[in-house]
Amino acid sequence: MSQAAIEDQLDASQSENTNEGIRQSAVDPASVPLEEIDVADGELYATQTHLGYFERLRREDPVHFCDSKRIGPFWSVTRFDDIVYVEKNPEIFSSEPTIFLEDPPEDFPVSPGFIAMDGAKHIAQRNTVRPAVAPRNLKRLEPIIRERVNQILDGLPQGETFDWVDRVSIELTTGMLATLFDFPWEDRRKLTFWSDVAAASPEQLADMGMNEDDRRATGYEWLEAFTRLHKERAERPAGESLDFISLMAHGEATKDMPPLEYMGNLGLLIVGGNDTTRNSISGGVVALNENPAEYEKLRNDRSLIPNMVSEIIRWQTPLAHMRRTATRDTELGGKSIKKGDRLALWYVSGNRDESVIERANEFLIDRPNANKHLSFGWGVHYCVGSRVAEMQLRILWEETMERFRKVEVVGTPVRGHSNFVMGFSELPVRLHPW
Repeated sequence: MSQAAIEDQLDASQSENTNEGIRQSAVDPASVPLEEIDVADGELYATQTHLGYFERLRREDPVHFCDSKRIGPFWSVTRFDDIVYVEKNPEIFSSEPTIFLEDPPEDFPVSPGFIAMDGAKHIAQRNTVRPAVAPRNLKRLEPIIRERVNQILDGLPQGETFDWVDRVSIELTTGMLATLFDFPWEDRRKLTFWSDVAAASPEQLADMGMNEDDRRATGYEWLEAFTRLHKERAERPAGESLDFISLMAHGEATKDMPPLEYMGNLGLLIVGGNDTTRNSISGGVVALNENPAEYEKLRNDRSLIPNMVSEIIRWQTPLAHMRRTATRDTELGGKSIKKGDRLALWYVSGNRDESVIERANEFLIDRPNANKHLSFGWGVHYCVGSRVAEMQLRILWEETMERFRKVEVVGTPVRGHSNFVMGFSELPVRLHPW
């Protein structure tokens, strides 16, 4: 869908997601009564108007209660230190039953995977898949990734406009997923489709011509495909392969998982490995184009690439939030939180918290301590695939800078209508070789 079509659709909707019918994206954040601010409104992210609301909440009401008409009551946690506090205390703020702000349909009880578990069960399942993305295995995978990056970049059209999202971001991350799952290479784009459907907001699902029944059917489609692969890998000797499916097929904590729990872990690994990295790849191109002085720094000093990767991931914040649920009555930021209350940890806000991150609203590829960000979470739920994400971005930018002086954005980026995945569906670019 084009950006113009999205804007027309948003104009027609008149913001059904807000509390009082106010279209939050069309007004000054200072003009909205504090109690009516709803940062779960997906339109804010499609139109990139969310930052002003979070700036106001960090300043005036950092732990903010919202009784959203669409999704019900929840607390927004918007400051860096408060988010870290919640992450460090999982016994008070649980990842169960889900990390999604909206409760899943009762008739489709699929776990979001071990990310939505606490305690020993979470640790055991997390540790089962960790070897696939551990440094030793990544060292083995690095030359494979570099070869694929080279193939992708060498196959891009010269002197014409093309979609960076499709030709680069999706292709690279989908290939990485296929490798980590040892998934049939010729079917790798199914992983992208399954990830998009699993993570889609209701608005994005409608844009795809699908509804919740279609989402369920798609889920069972990939469960069937992965169940076949699971059975095949279980028959092989343990330790023969470090792909995700083989590790789960032989792991004591995972080999006998119920189908829907297996499905939840697959969804976690697919979405975590696809949407986040892919949108950081696109977000980096946008950030450099919006900050030409930083692009010039990069051209003059490619040794900045590893640090720049961390800054891109902070700046983009590919997952805007995670949810926690209070297990007991407690206090946070001077507010009384009741047992069972939902909390949204807004990483996208914490990553712009200037009380912790100096010049947080600037994109600086030579930023000191650039890896001090919340995009991978914090504490026991810190992203298990963070290293592989950083490695893909680093290799891509190393090889991109070998070939091109600039990847120029030549049209309006099309962003997703989602309060969860901070992503792009289209990014028109043109290449400028050295």
